[in-house]
Order: sequence, then C-alpha cells, then structure tokens
Amino acid sequence: MDGTGIFYRDWADYKRGFGKPDRNYWLGNDIINQLTADRKQHELLIVLEDFDDTVRYAHYRTFSIGNEKEKYKLNVTGYSGNAGDSLAYHNGLPFSTHDQDNDSDSERNCAVTYKGAWWYKNCHLSNLNGAYLRGQTSDADGMVWGTWRTDRYSLNSTVMMIR
Repeated sequence: MDGTGIFYRDWADYKRGFGKPDRNYWLGNDIINQLTADRKQHELLIVLEDFDDTVRYAHYRTFSIGNEKEKYKLNVTGYSGNAGDSLAYHNGLPFSTHDQDNDSDSERNCAVTYKGAWWYKNCHLSNLNGAYLRGQTSDADGMVWGTWRTDRYSLNSTVMMIR
C-alpha cells in the first residue's frame, strides 16, 4: 500500500478483493480464507517501510483467517522480527468494515473512526488498511504498526505476504 488506492471500503469489497497486484491490492478475504483453511501451516510476513526509508518486518509462523460465517476471524501465532508484535492484540478477532461493525468497542465503530478495515478490538495496535497519511498523525488514524513507530505514525508502505 502506498497511498494511490483507497482502503476505506465495504464488506463486499474486502470479501472479493480489489486493486491491482502490482500496486495497492487486497487479495480478498474469501481467497485468503481458502488459501489458509487447509490443514497445512501457513506463514505471514509483513514488511513495513516508514518515510525515512527504514524497513522493518514481522513474521508469523502460523496464519489463517476464518470463513465469512466466522467473520474472517484472525489467527496468528509465532511472532519473530524487528517491528514488534502489533498483530497479537488482534488475534482471534473478527474483521470489521464501516458497514460491518464487528469490533469489541461498544462506543463506536473502529472502522469508521479510523477510516479503514481490520481485525479491530478496542480499537487497534496495528491498522495496515488505515488512511494513507505522511508520518505523524494526530489520532492513530493512519496506516500504523504501534509496536514500531507508535500508533501516531502513519507508514509509507506495507506488504503482507502469505506462504
């Protein structure tokens, strides 16, 4: 993700996927579920880059998401890397969009508040589908990875890869 696409989209878009693979792209939650639903162990590698061209990564030894009936529940374990484990906070949570409020926050819809879609809790420690902003933000409203640059710093680019 590098700011040329908009990730503040509805449930149907995240279900089927959108964008272009060589640019800003979401594979689609149905496809991610199908890829990770078998009994094989799948890994997730997240590569993060800030506006100083510093690159960090988070690797998860085990990764899968549930099906649509399970609201694409996130399952990640086995962190290693140099970005910190911002995804553990979201483990076991359903996916949320502005039109599907599945987060744990009874006061607000985190997807609306933070203009994204993610496995929000109350609300987030990471939000890689948040708004594309440049660096420091006022209210954790960007594309953030809280255990590295804090949730008040919006990243320049991110890539999520499944193996």
